[in-house]
Amino acid sequence: MTLTLGLILPQGLIAQSTSEPVQTNNAIQLDSKAAPDTQIRRRIVELLGEIEGFDKIGVGVSSGVVTLSGEVLDNPRQTQLTTMIERIDGVVAIENQTVVNGRLEERLDSAFSRLKERSRNIIANAPIFFVAMLVFVMISAFGWLVTTRLRIWQRLAPNSFIAEVYSAVARIAFIILGLVVALDILNATALLGAVLGAAGVAGLAVGFAVRDTVENFIASILLSLRQPFRPNDFVEIAGDMGTVARLTSRATILISREGNHIRIPNATVFKGRIVNYTRDANRRFEFQLGVDADADLAAALSIAVEALQSLPFVLRDPSVGAWVEEVGDSNVILTFTGWVDQTRSSFQKARGEAIRTAKTALESNGFGLPEPIYRLRVDASTAATLLPVSDQPSQQSPAPEPRRVPDAAETPLPAASDPGRVEDANEEAAARERNAPDGGGDLLSEGQNAE
Repeated sequence: MTLTLGLILPQGLIAQSTSEPVQTNNAIQLDSKAAPDTQIRRRIVELLGEIEGFDKIGVGVSSGVVTLSGEVLDNPRQTQLTTMIERIDGVVAIENQTVVNGRLEERLDSAFSRLKERSRNIIANAPIFFVAMLVFVMISAFGWLVTTRLRIWQRLAPNSFIAEVYSAVARIAFIILGLVVALDILNATALLGAVLGAAGVAGLAVGFAVRDTVENFIASILLSLRQPFRPNDFVEIAGDMGTVARLTSRATILISREGNHIRIPNATVFKGRIVNYTRDANRRFEFQLGVDADADLAAALSIAVEALQSLPFVLRDPSVGAWVEEVGDSNVILTFTGWVDQTRSSFQKARGEAIRTAKTALESNGFGLPEPIYRLRVDASTAATLLPVSDQPSQQSPAPEPRRVPDAAETPLPAASDPGRVEDANEEAAARERNAPDGGGDLLSEGQNAE
């Protein structure tokens, strides 16, 4: 027997395409145990009468198969209808033939009803929302006070840059704490996971977009903590040599010997090879001199070493070194080394004076410093064109007399070459760079131990 509550569908309905009948998970029982169709229909009608928006639904039941007709407000309600009926015991399948109501006034009435309901909910929850906002503002304000007014970060951090990083991290932590407490008051902590997830995805995208900037920033933090060099250190980084002026949040500033500013990204500095020439005050110089191949090499080494040891700026410990480097084409190469204290002597001038002293000592003791010797082969065809000196024209001006070179002992060393005169022009330029109004701060600290 089929019982149907018939309804005449009005004009203007939008037909909803129906699919195959929905098969439920309920067991198909024998006739003796099966629930009567009238009971199933009565139960469905009672449920639909209690739910707003399902008052225009026709219900028919035959052998446990429920046929639905009529109109609903929207597609979600159509799906809700099927889901609800398939839970009723005895329902074998559902054939949902309902359509979505297309009349504008009814759709608007439903939207206005939902808007009024939500407005009532907002007004009812306004006090608790106000309390949650007040708690969030209070925690955030307390975090701002702790991170900006109090000077605890300067005591914990090795320099001002790291103190600002600590302060920023603490400020973010207070904001997140305030947000968690506020959402907990509103009983909406589940929303926090969605917000943090979206923020994580956005942060990952931004991180890839500004990867170089982030890399330089992290390298700046690590360099300021480890400090592989100090202000005014003479270093070589990525092939560039100069005096360290300052370390900023993006780059390391060097002053070259020529007075030029060199900016090297901190990521390159952190990953690159750093040679610090002033980390140790003692520095070794090295130079080579050539003597005649038939000279007494042991005597030449002894004379040059004695001359180097007599220089006041050459350290006694470590001692002077000397050895035969190699036999050249026309001479024998001798290598000499010595150490100087860079805090009291100019390294370049000390090396130059050591070369001059060793060369003078060898020449004064009869050791020649020969120049390269080349053999010239003249063919017979070109020999006829070469005239002896006596056959040259007489009108040619006589060769000038060679200029007398003063003895090395007679010529005083100029002040500009004095090894004891340490030039500090680069250090003065580095100091001006650090004190510039637009310098942007310096992450290097004199009081912090260098790595």
